[in-house]
Parts: sequence; C-alpha cells; structure tokens
Amino acid sequence: MGLRFYNTLTRKVDPFEPLEPGHVRLYTCGPTVYNAAHIGNFRAYVFEDLLRRYLKFKGFRVTQVMNLTDVDDKTIKGAREAGLSLNDFTRQFKDMFFEDVKTLNVEPAEHYPAATDHIPEMIGLLEQLMKKGFAYRSEDGSIYFSIKKFPAYGRLAHLDLSGLKAGARVAQDEYEKENAADFALWKAWDEKDGEVGWEAPWGRGRPGWHIECSAMSMKYLGESFDIHTGGVDNIFPHHEDEIAQSEAATGKPFVRFWLHCAHLIVDGRKMSKSLGNFYTLRDLLGRGYSGREIRYELMATHYRQWLNFTFDSLQAARAALDRLDEFRRRLDLASAGSVAGRMPSWVEVARAGFVAAMDDDLNISGALGALFDMVHAGNKAMDAGETDGAAARAALDAFADMDRVLGLLQSAQGTADAAIQGLVARRQQARAEKNWPEADRLRKELLALGWTVKDTPRGPQLKKA
Repeated sequence: MGLRFYNTLTRKVDPFEPLEPGHVRLYTCGPTVYNAAHIGNFRAYVFEDLLRRYLKFKGFRVTQVMNLTDVDDKTIKGAREAGLSLNDFTRQFKDMFFEDVKTLNVEPAEHYPAATDHIPEMIGLLEQLMKKGFAYRSEDGSIYFSIKKFPAYGRLAHLDLSGLKAGARVAQDEYEKENAADFALWKAWDEKDGEVGWEAPWGRGRPGWHIECSAMSMKYLGESFDIHTGGVDNIFPHHEDEIAQSEAATGKPFVRFWLHCAHLIVDGRKMSKSLGNFYTLRDLLGRGYSGREIRYELMATHYRQWLNFTFDSLQAARAALDRLDEFRRRLDLASAGSVAGRMPSWVEVARAGFVAAMDDDLNISGALGALFDMVHAGNKAMDAGETDGAAARAALDAFADMDRVLGLLQSAQGTADAAIQGLVARRQQARAEKNWPEADRLRKELLALGWTVKDTPRGPQLKKA
C-alpha cells in the first residue's frame, strides 16, 4: 500500500508523497528554552526522529527544521526572575537541550533557527498581513490577526466559531478553544518586557509565539511544505494560528500533512511537579538508566496513543535491549570473517513485516514485533546449526539496516572488532579444552580492553564494560 500517515487536517490515514519528488520538507516544533525539557517533551522529539529516520530509510532526502523558541511570555518571565538577559537565560537551556537529544541518539536537524535571530522575517510577514487586511493595530500598539477575515479558521482543530464574539482578542500565547479570538501577532512593549524588544514600523515590541514558527518554517522550507509535527496540545491554538497567518499572507496551502503525538502520562496520571512524578531526562539518567533505554521506552508506543510511563516499563525496555544485544552478539560471533550471503527466510519475513508496519503510520508496535520474531527465529536456527557465517552476516546486515530507523540496537554498547572477537573465540576454545587458567587469563585480558564476557547455554555474551 505504500507509506501513509494519519493526517490531523483530514482526520484520516492518507497516502504520502512529497511535493518535490524524492525530497521531504519537515518542520518539527522544538523547545521553548525557559527550563530543562521533560520526558513528555522528549516523547515528541523521539517520535519526530523516528519519522525522520524512516523517511530516509524509504529513500527520501529530508530537510528538517526544528525551531528554538527563545522569546515568548515564558522566557521573558524566566529571565526577569533570574535577573539575567534573555540571551544569557535561554542559552543555558539551549545547551542542555542539545546535550539531551544527543544522549537520546536523536539525529540532528538540518536547521535549528532561534526566534530572536529571525525578527526581520517576522516583521516582513506582519507587513504582508497588514497590507492584505488580515491584521490590525490595537489601541495599545499591538498587532492582532482578525480570524473573521479568514473563513477557513478552525479547520485543523474542528472549531465551532458560531459563538465567537466580534472583536474579541487574546493576548497570551496559550489559551483554550473556548477562548478563540483574534490573536496577537506582535505585542507592544511594556515595562514587564524590560530590555526585550525590537523596533518595527508600528512601534517597539516583540513577536507573538505563533508568528515565529510561520516565519521560520517558510524561510527554510518554502511557503508550502510537506509535514508539520508536534504534540496534540499544539493543535490549538498554535498550529491553527500558524495555518491562518501563513495562508492569509501567501494565498497558498501551508502544510499538507499534520502529524501530532499524544501525551505522556506517568503511572496513569498527568505528569506534575506537585504530584512528584515530573521527570527530566537527567532525573532518569541519575537513577541509572541509559539514554537508549529511555529512547526505547519513549518510542515503543505508537505516537498517537497515550504513553503511560512507569519505572517497570523502563525495566522492561532494559530487558528488551539486553535480548537484542545478546542476539546481535551471537550473530557477531557466528559471522566472524564471513561475507554476507543469501538472506535467510526468517530475516526476509521479519524485514518485510518491519517495513509493512512502519509504512502504516509508523506502527512501531508491529515493527518491534517483527524484529523480535526475527530474534526468536534466528536463535532457533542458530541453536539447530542451520545458520552458517554467510547467513549470519546477512542477518546482521539486516539488523543494522532496521537500526537505521530505530537508532538503538547498536548505539550504546558498541560493537566488538575482529581482535576482540578473536579473543572470545580463543577463550571458547580454551574452555572446550578445559584449559581453565588460559580461559580465565583471556577473560581478564578482555576486561582490561573494556569488555565483559558471560557464558550462557547459547554461547558467550560479550558486553561493553
């Protein structure tokens, strides 16, 4: 059936093809850098990374833009309370964000535009909206978008605007559907903004949150592009407002596919500091979990389903990765020195199942199911002596190919080189000859080189120390 996604705009699963053959232009809502990102934020970033990786797996060139919101109500308030300039305040959280996504093995986007570096583009977009009559200046000097001038307003969030009060305005960046009203494109400077402000033809002020993403996405991806993602909480007002102001300015469709991931909850409840269940990535690392274990947990539930995060599920992620590591080590040993031959049938079936599941709106549960079916069938084949070195190498190559999408199978533990594998083989030979002193010496040599070896009924398990 080919690649297809659930499109929030159409409320159905649509077949996907990019506007430009072979090239996908993708915008992913990035962090508002006023605090350390929490695991709910990273659920969205890992989903977006899975999407990016799978598009590349399918042969597309991807241009991804992820914005950094470094001026809005929250960042200004945080800087003021910390007694820092806006730039000094946000820089620490930008650095933290990039460290965290690296820990989670999230591939870098092609562009990370910061809002404060793109004020001229925002002013230019505002001038277009005012010239076309979609924006107006209020009494205090702020600029608002008139939603009654844009009849398609509300189609993404499926809003009923019959009760809308004419001329009603909302100044804050975030608000609920029942408060739908003309929204701020530019906020006139006041004393709460302190030193934060830019000169514009209509007076000093700062951009509203929504205009930032429209200006930055269109600068790097064009006036119409393929995919825009974010959390379900971004559907309204943020993405609804992006569509309105972008299409009003250009007269062109803004985005073809809107993909939104569901919320993360913790132990069945909304994550909250007051409930004591609020976690940053660093909190989990401090409890001894690795980046790839956390990545697995954040990835393993379909992006449109609520993810119930628990420490039991993190332990299950650890066990699942251990099983994959053990299987990979068996393939490493079995394929040592071999060139890939014909792919075993159990690999072909697994790979086809993996692709079919991922083609179906990134069905990660089905994809992981196919992968673990491969592990089961492969272990059974190796136990029965039905897999030679060439077949094991072909299986290992397929395993690595699927990891281009998952980004976790080979990342954290490392892969042993031929010299290490040779020491393991020599130790196995010493054990077979009951030469226990030599086997123990080789075990210590491996440990000195940074590897531990565990003897199991299925053979030695090699693991980075």
